[in-house]
Amino acid sequence: MIKQVIVVEGKSDIARVGMAVEADMIATEGFALKKATIEKIRYAYEKRGIIILTDPDGPGERIRQRLSKLFPKALHAFVPKSEASTEDDVGIEDASPESIRKALQTLRVLYQDDSGLFSAADLFAAGLSGNPDSSAKRARVGAILGIGYGNGKQFVKRLNHYGITREEWDRALQMCREDA
Repeated sequence: MIKQVIVVEGKSDIARVGMAVEADMIATEGFALKKATIEKIRYAYEKRGIIILTDPDGPGERIRQRLSKLFPKALHAFVPKSEASTEDDVGIEDASPESIRKALQTLRVLYQDDSGLFSAADLFAAGLSGNPDSSAKRARVGAILGIGYGNGKQFVKRLNHYGITREEWDRALQMCREDA
């Protein structure tokens, strides 16, 4: 059983995550978080800690950002978009139990201070920006690092705010090259 409470977007997500792990969960039921839901999440955050596991899409990212402001020491798990997609939908409810377990094994804390360790030049040098296949490479490296996908600017921000080290970066790039 996972100690922390997992915060997801909806009831379908709860059902899917429940197929992957044994854990208590709370559904946000969308971006317009009700006061009662926020209080339930706050209680879990203070007593056991929370893991934010939202859909790898725009609305999911906005929910994650809002929850991060309310609960700055929350843990974050990311299922890559490629592992949470069907032909016409993207969401945790579409991820395999294996993908969910993998995401929950690579938890990150969003640091409020920017480490400044990475810049756009690092992305460019690694081929993660400025090339036709850069988006796919960022998605792969983000999955390896457990920080999800982002455009170039957002990706640099995630590298610097999720505590990624140069060693982790180099290892992820090497794994990405080996997979190619």
